[in-house]
Amino acid sequence: MSRSNDRNGTKGTTGGASWHAPDDLVARYADGSLPDADAWSLEKHLESCGNCAARVSRAAREGAAGVVLAEVRDTVLDAVGAAAPAPTHRTARARAVGGRFGRILWAAGPAMRGAWTGAVVLVAVGAVALAYVAGFGGAKPLLLALAPAMPLAGVALSYGRHADPLHEITAASPSSGLRLLLTRTAAVLALSVPLLTVAGLLLPAAPPRLPEAPAAAAWLLPGLALTLGSLLLSGYVGCRIGTAVVGGGWLLALAAPVLTATGTGLASSSAGLTARLTHQLDLYFTGAAPQGGWAAAAVLCALLLAARRTAYDRLETM
Repeated sequence: MSRSNDRNGTKGTTGGASWHAPDDLVARYADGSLPDADAWSLEKHLESCGNCAARVSRAAREGAAGVVLAEVRDTVLDAVGAAAPAPTHRTARARAVGGRFGRILWAAGPAMRGAWTGAVVLVAVGAVALAYVAGFGGAKPLLLALAPAMPLAGVALSYGRHADPLHEITAASPSSGLRLLLTRTAAVLALSVPLLTVAGLLLPAAPPRLPEAPAAAAWLLPGLALTLGSLLLSGYVGCRIGTAVVGGGWLLALAAPVLTATGTGLASSSAGLTARLTHQLDLYFTGAAPQGGWAAAAVLCALLLAARRTAYDRLETM
C-alpha cells in the first residue's frame, strides 16, 4: 500500500516512518468494511507505527464494536478480580521478600547440597563421638585444625562446571561473577560456622596430661581469612586450584611442625602429637597478635577482591 497522506502532505510506504493512514482508511478498518488486501497492508504498517496503531485502537473503541469490547474487558477484569483479589500492601511486600529469598536459595543451591554437607556433619559429629565415645583427648585440637579448611572444600565443591549442572547458564546471568561466588561462599559459611563452632563448644576439656586447646571460636577469623584468600587466588588460577592451594598450605603449616618434632616414644606418641598440635594451634590462634593478623589479612583480601571483581565475570566459563 503506497498512498499520499492528505492530512500531513507526505508520501511513503506502509513501512516508512513518514506515512500515516488517512482517517477514512482507519474508520473502514475499524468497522470491518476495508477489503482484505488493504486491511493486511494496513496491519503491516501498524506493526511499525505506534501513532496509527493508537488511532485504530481509538476508532475501534468509539465504533460499533466498542460496546462489545468494553463488555468483554469488564467481564475479564471481574473474573480475574474474583479469582485473585488485589494484593494488599502486606501481601505484595511478602511476595517481594519471598521472591528475593527464592532467588538467593537458587543461587546458593549447590553450596547447600552434595557430599560436602555430609562431610561437615561427619566432622562435627565425629569429633564429639571421638571425645565422648572413644575417649580421645585430642578431638578438640583436631577439630580446630580441620575447621578453617572445611569452608574451602565447600567453596570448591559448590562453584564451577564440575559442581553446578547449570553453571553456564548462571554464569551468563546478571548475578554471575564475583556476586555468585560470594553467594555460594556465604551459604557455605552459614552452614559450617555454627555447626563446627557448636561441636567445639560441646567437646570436653583436655585431660590433665595434655595442654588445653584454644577456644572453640578461635578458628573463625583464620577461617574467614583463608576463605577470602582462596577466593582471591581463584581469580588467577580457578576455584578448585585456589582453594586446594590455600587449604593444603594451611594443613601443611600445621602438620609439618607437628610431624617433624622429636617424638617421645611409642607409648606416648598419640599424646605427644596432640600436645604438639595444640602448641601449633596456640601459635596461630591464641592472643591479640595472631587474631589481629588474621583480621588484617581478611580485610586486605576483601579489598583486593573488590578491586579485581571484573576478573570473576568469566571464571570457569571456558
